[in-house]
Amino acid sequence: MTNQVRIVEVGPRDGLQNEKMNVPTGVKIELINRLTACGHSAIEVTSFVSPKWVPQLSDAAEVFSGFTPKSGVRYPVLVPNLVGYERARAAGATEVAVFTAASEAFSEKNTNATIAQTLERFQPIFERAKADKIAVRGYVSCVLGCPYQGEIAIDDVARIARTLHLMGCYEVSLGDTIGVGTPNKARALMLAVAQVMPASAIAGHFHDTYGQALANVMASLEVGVRVFDSSIAGLGGCPYAKGATGNLATEDLVYLVNGMGMDCGLELGELAQVGAWISHKLGRENQSRAGRAQFAKL
Repeated sequence: MTNQVRIVEVGPRDGLQNEKMNVPTGVKIELINRLTACGHSAIEVTSFVSPKWVPQLSDAAEVFSGFTPKSGVRYPVLVPNLVGYERARAAGATEVAVFTAASEAFSEKNTNATIAQTLERFQPIFERAKADKIAVRGYVSCVLGCPYQGEIAIDDVARIARTLHLMGCYEVSLGDTIGVGTPNKARALMLAVAQVMPASAIAGHFHDTYGQALANVMASLEVGVRVFDSSIAGLGGCPYAKGATGNLATEDLVYLVNGMGMDCGLELGELAQVGAWISHKLGRENQSRAGRAQFAKL
């Protein structure tokens, strides 16, 4: 197992999509540029979903064309279907992400479709992406619990993750969307999924609703997972999961990883400044404990 940990920054998309205030396009662009300057290797910048469903991201094309990309950095965008894929490609996207759920109830609420129907919608995306030589990342929501369905069977998660991998996802991010997971459950889940697809193609995406996100990262690290999604200043939530709080804060994740002697290529001080800046812009408290502590020293 490697000591390298790859962090996928999801603040500009997953972090901002649930903000009640209308975040100006210029702020979104500056956030991406500031995160790029911190040394991130992957930043999910926006989502080409229907503005009717996620008004906050209706400026996806403007955001994507507005930031300054850095060579070697991946800038994936979320797409729900072929129409979204075509919009993303027209804007210049070179990597996309697709999303489904491990819960039928959540899938219906989130996409107005069954899990099988969402996977069917992805087929033309994978065909086009292969022809266009575009990388595709996958997300599976509610892997450790659902606000409508409750407990989720590990075998269901493993089956869906494997299906996405076989369809063409180079990596599948397993999301504890409502943040109810605990380390034992997270460990069991990651072990089960690693039985049906390479551990190197698995990512963890933990929300911190019950304060378990870092503990779940530790459990996942123990079984060989080395990729994790996080959001600057702990931004985020889920419009379809009442009470779900933000993502694991990038600053907290970096403090943990660096403190374990592992390498993620990121420095806490720079991130703390970005976290403080975006929190101020949004008029909200910075949710990152490590970020607040570090910024107080600067």
